[in-house]
Amino acid sequence: MNISFTTYLIVCPFVFLAGFVDAIAGGGGIISLPVYMIAGLPVHNALATNKLSSSFGSATATYRYWKSGYIKWKQTIFCIVCAFAGSSLGAKCALMIDDRFFRIIMLIVIPVTAAFLLFRKGVLNEKEPYGLIKTIIISCIIAFFIGFYDGIYGPGTGTFLLILLTGTARITLREANGTAKAINFASNISALTVYLLNSAVIFPLGLAAGAFNLAGSYLGTKCFDKGGVKIVKPVMFFVLAVFFIKIIVELIG
Repeated sequence: MNISFTTYLIVCPFVFLAGFVDAIAGGGGIISLPVYMIAGLPVHNALATNKLSSSFGSATATYRYWKSGYIKWKQTIFCIVCAFAGSSLGAKCALMIDDRFFRIIMLIVIPVTAAFLLFRKGVLNEKEPYGLIKTIIISCIIAFFIGFYDGIYGPGTGTFLLILLTGTARITLREANGTAKAINFASNISALTVYLLNSAVIFPLGLAAGAFNLAGSYLGTKCFDKGGVKIVKPVMFFVLAVFFIKIIVELIG
């Protein structure tokens, strides 16, 4: 597939913003995935190439949390295996869904996910932890199903993992952050592998966008503050508005 210079001009700045937004408040995928489609990529190529570029940010975040000692490998390693299996299955299902039907699904799923990420209230409260075996079992179930979601679609994965790991598996917030990053990275790599085997990834664009995503994530970490969500909302609303108009016009046409 031939990619014009205009495509790079559209995708790379917004993937940079996605990395920035992800570092501040999460949900960067709500920006990056629609942008690939706004730039004219078919759904499956958009999903695949977005997985490549987002893997840069998830790899960096996982490494940072590992170096900080937030990842407990005794339980996380099992979650990684389950996430890998779930994401692989999800990506294979995504490739079987017709392009037009997938666009219709996105018109429903994207605003619901965006609304949840933007307007959810309250903090994550830590609960009395379970024993190791029970924690591993619950965490693995979460990793498999969220991994499946990440493979077939993706935006909001990190937020959903954090909520479920703290609220359902009762992992401490610090360890849940580390576990979520490791699971997210595993699911990204698993889905990316499936897309690579099916020649759906557009390498030059994905690598260039990945570099921008990494830069945005780094800057977002440096600029992080409690008022970050004020930046997030306008960017998300703008991208989603353009995305909706483009998809509706294409479906009607």
